[in-house]
Amino acid sequence: MPRKVNPDTCIGCGACVDQCAFGAITLEDVSVIDPSLCQDCGACEPVCPVGAISEE
Repeated sequence: MPRKVNPDTCIGCGACVDQCAFGAITLEDVSVIDPSLCQDCGACEPVCPVGAISEE
């Protein structure tokens, strides 16, 4: 299952965007994960300073 971003927690810092090797995360007002590109590697989760990314 792809990771999800909690839009209420995300601060839009972009750390996860830089970490994603698959280009699955874009930054709008908050980070958005494209489930069709996400490989569920989990690399984005530990770099989030506010814990806004989790498994579905």
